[in-house]
Amino acid sequence: MDPANTDSPSGRARVASPLLRLALEVGPLVVFFVVNSRTNIFRGTAAFMIAIVIALAVSWYVERRVPIMPLVTAVFVLVFGGLTLYLEDSVFIKLKPTIVNCSFALILLGGLATGRSLLKPVMGEAFQMNEQGWRRLTLRWAGFFLLLAALNEFVWRSYDESVWVKFKVFGIMPLTMVFAMSQMGLIRRHHTGPAE
Repeated sequence: MDPANTDSPSGRARVASPLLRLALEVGPLVVFFVVNSRTNIFRGTAAFMIAIVIALAVSWYVERRVPIMPLVTAVFVLVFGGLTLYLEDSVFIKLKPTIVNCSFALILLGGLATGRSLLKPVMGEAFQMNEQGWRRLTLRWAGFFLLLAALNEFVWRSYDESVWVKFKVFGIMPLTMVFAMSQMGLIRRHHTGPAE
């Protein structure tokens, strides 16, 4: 049995390995890309919906919890994917990244407007920072989500469907990973935990 998946003595939720987490996040996108490239966007969307539900179920089985951002993303995939299939109109699945990213940005900015960093409850187990650090990181993530929304709008309105699918699978995730890594300097500057 993988020690990363056992309950801790303190009774906290089990933690999946980073590789499994990455597979659960990227897997549904890969399924979408493969099925879409071999058939069409409607079957790709249906496969995406099934794969994301399976990913959530595996996450629950392994960790006994579902991370909030993948859960919110899954809800949007199911709603907009359902509309895409029901109305037979691919515009809905193309709009999904725009609406998801705008929603994340507005939630983060709304939290800051009320004096709270809503990233802290999501990422607080991974990073210990002072309030100024959380505020700056939250602003940067909100700006990044708005940039992703604008990029999605540009790509799906300017290029054909196959280009948009490639951007969704091979553009959004790598951009997100690069952006996340680029924030490590800010996180180190505002770190409040014990020295590593």
